Amino acid sequence: MAAAEAETMDKPVAQSLNPEYSNGEGDGGSADPGYLQDSVLDFLLQEVGSDPKKLHSAGELLERLRAENTELEEQVLSVSSSVPPKVSAALTAAEDARCSLEHLLQRERCISNTLQQHLQGAQSWMDNLSQTLNQIDIIERHMKYLRCLQHVEELSAAVQQCLMTSSVWEAIRAVDSMAALDAGLNESGCSHLRGFVRETLLFWHKIIKDRLSSDFEKVLTQLHWPIISPPTQSLTPTTNGQEIHSQLELLVTQLLALQTSDDLISQRASVSCGPSSPPGSSAPPLSQAPPLCLPIQIMLQPLSRRFRYHFYGNRQTNTLSKPEWYLTQVLMWMCHSSTFMEEKIQPILDRAGASISARVELCRGLLSLVQEKVSSDASRLLYEDSLFCHLVEEVLQFEKELRSNHSYPAVLPGLLHLLLEDSILQKWLTVEKKMAVEKMDAMLSADGAWSSQYKDISDLDELKAPDCAETFMTLLQVITERYRPLPSACAQLKFLELQRELVDDFRIRLTQVMKEESRSPLGARYCAILNAVNYICTILGDWGDDVFFLQLQQDAVSLGEEGVLGGLGLMELGRLASLEGSLFEGLLSLLDRLKTDMMGRLLDWTMREIIEKAQPYCSDRWLSLPSQHDLSTMSLSSSACPMMLCVRDRLLNLHQVLSLSLFQLAWQGLAERLDNYLYQEVILCNHFSEGGASQLQFDMSRNLFPLFGHYCKRPENFFKHVKEACIVLCLSVGSAILLRNLLKDADEIGSGDPSPESALNELGVFCLAPCDVLILLNLRASWPGQ
Repeated sequence: MAAAEAETMDKPVAQSLNPEYSNGEGDGGSADPGYLQDSVLDFLLQEVGSDPKKLHSAGELLERLRAENTELEEQVLSVSSSVPPKVSAALTAAEDARCSLEHLLQRERCISNTLQQHLQGAQSWMDNLSQTLNQIDIIERHMKYLRCLQHVEELSAAVQQCLMTSSVWEAIRAVDSMAALDAGLNESGCSHLRGFVRETLLFWHKIIKDRLSSDFEKVLTQLHWPIISPPTQSLTPTTNGQEIHSQLELLVTQLLALQTSDDLISQRASVSCGPSSPPGSSAPPLSQAPPLCLPIQIMLQPLSRRFRYHFYGNRQTNTLSKPEWYLTQVLMWMCHSSTFMEEKIQPILDRAGASISARVELCRGLLSLVQEKVSSDASRLLYEDSLFCHLVEEVLQFEKELRSNHSYPAVLPGLLHLLLEDSILQKWLTVEKKMAVEKMDAMLSADGAWSSQYKDISDLDELKAPDCAETFMTLLQVITERYRPLPSACAQLKFLELQRELVDDFRIRLTQVMKEESRSPLGARYCAILNAVNYICTILGDWGDDVFFLQLQQDAVSLGEEGVLGGLGLMELGRLASLEGSLFEGLLSLLDRLKTDMMGRLLDWTMREIIEKAQPYCSDRWLSLPSQHDLSTMSLSSSACPMMLCVRDRLLNLHQVLSLSLFQLAWQGLAERLDNYLYQEVILCNHFSEGGASQLQFDMSRNLFPLFGHYCKRPENFFKHVKEACIVLCLSVGSAILLRNLLKDADEIGSGDPSPESALNELGVFCLAPCDVLILLNLRASWPGQ
């Protein structure tokens, strides 16, 4: 009985006590018997424990475990009975899907086989149909081809009929239709058709154009065109004026109507000829200008014949040394014809709705003749420096008159773009530099190179620039005016770089001459060199603020022009871009350094003379001079006279030979050096009695300071050490004692009230330190008890 109960209890006990068993890991007797026994013992110890009194509850425990075991068995049976129907339903559905898929695949194979058989059977029909459609397409294209030919023949016949009946307007409209057809066939592959249409168009266009041109030329002849000399009579003819004017308007209007086909033919001709401008050019790309209107083209023919007759071939008027002949002739034609164009042709163009200017169109046509001639001459003069320069000068002058006197629009090209072709531009730069260097050599070696041409006119001679410096800057200004109108920023920057090279070359030459004259810095030539450097600095500073050079500065930054920007860093480039700096900063820095060096040598030499004259004054008997209470009886120390005379003479000399700004620097620098010298060598090296201090103050305030008073209102402010030293030396005895005690106490204790600085400021001493004032007080000889 007990064995049966134990056997019955083994499974639920194992399921309750062994988690691995309950998770399915212990079925099949795979659980470890030792582990199961240990689990049962642990369970009994937990439930019953070591207390024998609790053994009576073993029956209840057994019943509870049996109940749990029964419940678990029922749950397992219920789950196992519910799973098979769901699995069976899923398997059935999968089987049905497989059968359906096999049926569909079988139908697809059948349909595919049927379709393949049908395509094979219909292939022959498709081949026959494709051949038929191709034949239809060919026939249709042939029909279009024939219709196009028929249309061209109809238009050609219409033009012929219109010309026979003098119906010019209908003929022009037919030619316009033919031109539209030609434009439509532009992308067609029918080359023979395109050629036929184009030849037909050219044929009838030429016939109509020739007829209208002939009639137009007859009318122009009656109106005395071309006007090659200043008109001396009224442009309106005396007989048949109204009839001629009507014919003129009719022909101009008809020629304008023929413009469409003429433009088409002109465009094709220009495309076939290729670009006219050379590939290597610094000029900016020019916008393609529209062709000249037909009436203007016809009006230009007699002028063109005259131009080529006189300025081509072996004529005496065709000479490379006289480009001004044909340039002036063209300007005269423009001038003489402007009234005719504005009074006769422009009103007709306005009534016809043509938004063009007759005068500008005539100028444009004449310019084409000049452009061809200038381009040819410039290429032939690349090895003739003088003739090349003359051509450039005449071209620049022509461009100036064209834009100013004839109001030629700035958007249309003139002649300047011809000078921007690489070989011509490089030649221009080379010749410009060569001639500028030659002029520099000549101006520096001239007799009056270091004298000012305005020396006798004081109002115009503030800068006192020598003739060589003024001529050099005029040379640079002329170069600027020559390249200013160029239409290319790159070309302008190349000329700017040339100018900077010339300025640096001139600076080096000035430095060489300065070194030769440095043995006599007070000489006229040395001061003239200093004036030259200052003059160039002033002009370059003004150029740095000029709008033209500021625009070039922006162009240099945006284009990244290495020749102008050099090796500037990001900070310098940023300053240039924000217009804080200048393209001339590097040159100005070098020139300022040269000016400072020359000014220093000049002042050193001047001080050397003054120091030589001041030696007796330095060793004067300041300690033994008697006291003089009446200043009216005092006079300048005799030992100071040579020094004062030297200072006066040098100031007058510098004022005469230096420019105003340089003289300001010179006398202020001289005052500073003289102040330091007198303080160090006269005041600190001597002891002063009361009379000596008074005499020193008299010499300074009544004699030295007034020498500089001609150039400023308060000259004593430039002698701060001497002025304040005189204040300290001339204090009354009581004030001097109090001040000395205050300074000593402050020096020993470290603080005081009032402070030494405030006490000195009350006396008018601001520059000298308390320790310096204490030294000066010790130089006084008039102390009580001494």
